[in-house]
Amino acid sequence: MSSQIFLRLLLVLGLCAGSARLTAKTPEIQRAERAPATAALIPLSDNWRLDGDVPAHATLLSLQGLANRAGPQIYLQYPADWQWEIAGPLIDFLHDRHGIEWQRYESGDLDTPLRDFGHVAKGVVVWDKDVRSSLIVAFTIAGVEDLLVVNEDQLDLAARHGLEIKKDLRGQFTGQGDADIYQWAYDEYYERCSRDFYTVLGGHHGINMQPGVADFGVQQRAFFSDLSANPKHPRELALLNKVLAGQNPASVVLGWHSYGKDTEGQHTTLTGSYGLRMEGLHNLPNVSFTSQIPLTPDFTYETNHTVEPDAELVPEEKVYVAALATDSMGIGAWTKPGRGRIPYGWQVLMNWSWMNPPALQFFYESKTPNDYFVGGLSGPGYMYPKSVPEDKFRLLMADARELMETLDLRVMEIMDYSQGNRHVGNTDLDKRTVDLYYEEFPDVLGFINGYGTARTFDLRGDQPMLSYDYYLGVERPTEEAAADLEELIRLNPGRPYFLLMHVRERTTIEQVANILDNLSDSVEVVPLDRFLRLAAAAKTYRTRYQQPEDPIDHNP
Repeated sequence: MSSQIFLRLLLVLGLCAGSARLTAKTPEIQRAERAPATAALIPLSDNWRLDGDVPAHATLLSLQGLANRAGPQIYLQYPADWQWEIAGPLIDFLHDRHGIEWQRYESGDLDTPLRDFGHVAKGVVVWDKDVRSSLIVAFTIAGVEDLLVVNEDQLDLAARHGLEIKKDLRGQFTGQGDADIYQWAYDEYYERCSRDFYTVLGGHHGINMQPGVADFGVQQRAFFSDLSANPKHPRELALLNKVLAGQNPASVVLGWHSYGKDTEGQHTTLTGSYGLRMEGLHNLPNVSFTSQIPLTPDFTYETNHTVEPDAELVPEEKVYVAALATDSMGIGAWTKPGRGRIPYGWQVLMNWSWMNPPALQFFYESKTPNDYFVGGLSGPGYMYPKSVPEDKFRLLMADARELMETLDLRVMEIMDYSQGNRHVGNTDLDKRTVDLYYEEFPDVLGFINGYGTARTFDLRGDQPMLSYDYYLGVERPTEEAAADLEELIRLNPGRPYFLLMHVRERTTIEQVANILDNLSDSVEVVPLDRFLRLAAAAKTYRTRYQQPEDPIDHNP
């Protein structure tokens, strides 16, 4: 065998081994063969204060996580204004499309759920009402020891159902800071926790807590904390590094960073440096239930493609606009007025194909002909590509390619806040990162970059990479947004001009359509896939990557 052939064989074997390793590292969770005929529907109140209804909610979340290990048995009904807005609509969808008959419980009633499901617990862990972080630690213990989470006010309730105290955290952490509290939890429990899931139970802080994702964390025996990624908290940061380093490559970080400690940029940059994928929302509900519900047999993922991948389009000398919403469809404008009025892009959380199948089925089946889906953010989960080491990046993107094929997606959206955001630093991609995306996704129609505006542009073959030219904030008045767009159009006199607009979260499509209707210049709003094919046919944008002299801010 020649040395050249031998080297090629080694390369092929290495790639195969890498693929096998990726498959082994991708989290595996249980899935029911079919949706249950019946399931419990237990309502939660709109009071999410620690001195309000959080104790009762925490008990139900731990109960849900333990009970759902035996199959999808408990679904919690969140208030109508919950941030993940489709938690409510999914109740009807799971009934209508998956045939689940709901056994409805009364609001504020803990006795009945404990009567029906309390046998799944081996006892209770008592958190300290005077130490907020003790509740987060209690969720770790609940998952590892199969316990319900209660405080001292609920001990009589637990006793009535035969649930004895197995772990008592009262007084355990008095006078201690979070670095000490979580170090104790790490020393006592981390070795017994999941290496596929870590739960950062941040977001709301202080007297408020919305631990909606705790049921899934408990079910999966995840380690819980709200450790800071901020260098201002060196001991917490050091412990967080140990936690992240101990997780399996390509595994999942559930939840969200603490608004009271660090920034989104700091936390996501750190998780990316370990090759981990973020699945945000600390208040993402019912995943211990929905993760087990398979797609209905008659369903297939189909995106509204308007052009073939090899279509050759000839753009006119005009302004083309494409609008895209990110931040997950479930916390955005999907259920708001106007959807379907204009072509509109939606970024899909691709891991939901295995974490939340019925939610994706809900979106795919309720789309209008004007709704177009793209993959992101940056890969299989939320990550900043500039912070991910190349070997870990390639493993993650191999997973992303499979997910995009499964979900019938042809566009990848990228976001990087590792060196800035829409206020400071920059959100551009360096050439090496752009090279990697083109190498890893040879078959996509193109790439979208940014969140706020950015200046990374490229065209290789017929695959454009375009950055957002405009960011539409939630509070921006229609008249002012229209004036902004008209100024952009004047500042870019070349035609065709491809104006890519990012729409933030809850801004409705109706508002976006009204803004575009207010423009004095004639523009054409087109579907995102058509927009990219047109941009591939007329390169009126300048190739640019992040430059060495560009500003950097590591605390975005």
